[in-house]
Amino acid sequence: MEPETVDIAIVGAGLSGINTAYRVQTQLPHHSYAILESRSDLGGTWGFWKYPGFRTDSSMCLFGFAWRPWPHDMTMAPGPAIKEYMRECAAAEGIDKKIRFGHRVVATSWSSEEQRWTLQIEAAREDGSVEKKVVKAWWVIGASGYYSYEKPLPVTIPGIERFGGKVVHPQFWDESINYAGKKVVIIGSGATAITLLPALAKTAESVTMLQRTPSYVFSLPRKDETATFLSRFMPSSWARQLHWWMRMFAETLFVRFLLTFPRRGRDFVVGEMRKQLPKDFDVDKHFNPWYSPFEQRLCFCPGGDFFKALHRPNARVATDTIDTVTETGILLQSGERLEADMIVTATGLYFSLLSGLSSSVDGESVTDTIGRRYSWNGTMLEGVPNSGLITGYTAATWTPGADVRARQLIKVIKHMDKTGATAAMPYIDPAVRAKMPMKPASTLSSTYMRSAHDRMPKVGDQAPWVSGSSWAVDTWRLVTGSVKSGMKYTFAPKKDI
Repeated sequence: MEPETVDIAIVGAGLSGINTAYRVQTQLPHHSYAILESRSDLGGTWGFWKYPGFRTDSSMCLFGFAWRPWPHDMTMAPGPAIKEYMRECAAAEGIDKKIRFGHRVVATSWSSEEQRWTLQIEAAREDGSVEKKVVKAWWVIGASGYYSYEKPLPVTIPGIERFGGKVVHPQFWDESINYAGKKVVIIGSGATAITLLPALAKTAESVTMLQRTPSYVFSLPRKDETATFLSRFMPSSWARQLHWWMRMFAETLFVRFLLTFPRRGRDFVVGEMRKQLPKDFDVDKHFNPWYSPFEQRLCFCPGGDFFKALHRPNARVATDTIDTVTETGILLQSGERLEADMIVTATGLYFSLLSGLSSSVDGESVTDTIGRRYSWNGTMLEGVPNSGLITGYTAATWTPGADVRARQLIKVIKHMDKTGATAAMPYIDPAVRAKMPMKPASTLSSTYMRSAHDRMPKVGDQAPWVSGSSWAVDTWRLVTGSVKSGMKYTFAPKKDI
């Protein structure tokens, strides 16, 4: 059988994939597209994680789609609510009919001779067997996020094999795990740990969050009734759009304040934490990090639930280093012992930009060389034609960043349609490349990000070889930047008549 052919193949049916599909079908209606999703349902991250309390750590006003705003007053929604919202949005726009569930892309290869990508796919049958398929695509857009679903960040925890209780990573949590009445130690201090502690403390005998270094945690209101209030004076659709712009303006100012004035930002965030913690709590030891806000991720919690949990007698934070795990708990280097029936290793994600698939251009591996390629406007890789990577922000709300990068790709494709180009490939003049610094695309100093620097695209010190962390700056570059800068286009040879 002839391989199926589509103009644009989108890999992943999470937030980024659905948003990209919407932008493609509304701005490029003459192009065919399909979303290839390895699992049996949409949702991406929000259909995958199952640990207690799982929720977003961003305001849903911005985390939702700009083209179909979040319709509820809930600020930080739980995973199932986000997944249901995504399902409703996809169905309303007909995007759900374009999703091929159970289609895992295992390899992509570009042929300059064909000016096409060939996608090798493993498609799941109803009987559990796997059918191999081939899809040809003019463009491939990766929208499956930046971490592996199959494996977490590998870490060494001395003596963990001796532990007599249960060890579980949040990435593989399932409903059969029972923590009620048990002594639980959470190893980690990121968004997952901040979410888990108040959720587990409701029924566990005790919960201790064990961190090597202090963290920043900021509280957001549980509800945001701004859109409801504005709806009294204007149509609901206008109110939600205005609300989106208000929140974007507020977030941009907040992030810029913390990055521009790190000392004042630190004082502000630590001061807000101090107000919500118990009076005798050692704030300087546990919540006054050596790094500035957004050097590592700033964690958010709804309605101060994390701080409220620390007022309970069964919840605490320990800032120390593990000496060894014993049969009954954890021995810290300070000599303190943490008794445990369960250890939750919330130690980070494994960075995997292409979701483990093998990619090549004319036989040359892309997968093995990502760490040596520059990123064009944060969304295309140097030397890789007709291919985009959709990622959002790590120092701000994810979705606006994913959206501006999808629109950047569409701007390139529109230029190709206008000029008749068959391929667009980011290209740097060798002389310019030799002088340009090579920095990781993410500046976060979190362990899971630092460990991925050699697998992460690089950025330079001049446009378009930069990857912004601000929606305002990236949108300005989108509007004013040229798709000819740093890009080499290929045109089909003219045929003799």
